[in-house]
Amino acid sequence: MFNKIDDAWAEACASTSAVKIVIPSGTYQMTHVDVKGPCKAPIEIQLDGTIKAPPKPEDVGGDQLLRIGYVNALTISGKGVIDGQGSYAWKQNDCSKNTKCKLLGMNLGFNFINNSIIRGITTKDSKHFHVNVLGCNNFTFDGFKVSTPGDSANTDGIHIGRSTGVNVLNTDIATGDDCVSLGDGSRQVLVQNVKCGPGHGISIGSLGKYKEEESVDGITVKGCTLKGTTNGVRIKTWPNEPGTITVTNMRFEDITMDNVMNPIIIDQEYCPWNQCSKQNPSKIKISKVIIKNIKGTSGTKEGIILACSSGVPCEGVEISNVDLTFKGAPVIATCSNVKPKITGKAPACTAPSIKKE
Repeated sequence: MFNKIDDAWAEACASTSAVKIVIPSGTYQMTHVDVKGPCKAPIEIQLDGTIKAPPKPEDVGGDQLLRIGYVNALTISGKGVIDGQGSYAWKQNDCSKNTKCKLLGMNLGFNFINNSIIRGITTKDSKHFHVNVLGCNNFTFDGFKVSTPGDSANTDGIHIGRSTGVNVLNTDIATGDDCVSLGDGSRQVLVQNVKCGPGHGISIGSLGKYKEEESVDGITVKGCTLKGTTNGVRIKTWPNEPGTITVTNMRFEDITMDNVMNPIIIDQEYCPWNQCSKQNPSKIKISKVIIKNIKGTSGTKEGIILACSSGVPCEGVEISNVDLTFKGAPVIATCSNVKPKITGKAPACTAPSIKKE
């Protein structure tokens, strides 16, 4: 299968007029494919079949099943499925239990792609992240679908990094990690009308682990529904690490929570599996965060947790019209190193009762 895609891509990429590559209905076995531009004209890949990866990560032949790079005006469309057959890998590869876990076998990688759209297709049971977006500009997912069980380790739906103008629209994501995760260098990203659950929510970060990271600016999460997730919308940064970037112009609005743990959380003491030190506060500065029109039910009494850095406190945080309940009663908000402006119906800030380790 991979030779056919390589050959079709080479021919399409050399064409001076727009070309469509069709993968028809049927089931195809595929190992790692890595195709690149620049190409001479727009290319559309219409996927109507099912592409299956080998079950074992070491048999994939690369860190992503399909990687496309350095292309302008790419379209991927159709009703097809990319199936990572990840269940074997999840059992071998749970990083919460194995610190030497190998993160292999993403379904899709898009590197340095501009003015492009992915629509209609489904990514299923990836071994690691479903989609990694790196160095892209004006890149849209619309009517996309991610499908993985809630207990599958490290299976972020769409991870975006060092990209500008990425839109995730009208997309359903069920996964075992973040539905959408935004890494460093994410700018002007819109996540709208996304259904998330199961999963770990919609996350900015984690940030600050590395010194050479780029700032995050202009992220909007709007009109989304989260159901049964372990977090809602969150910003997470590492303590005791060298990163010093800024995170600014964040908007979380018109969001419905359905039995979501930690619906709204800024966590500047992010320390998964307690494998890090909190000796020094996070150096990441968070500012201009708007949290507006959030409704529904929380799985935790603390519906808003703003745990900002004592070294660089959060600034410009505004909360308005947050109507969340836990077991029928309004949630509470705990705040540290931040003084949010609160308007409309929303819980008032209280100090955290005990410092979480």
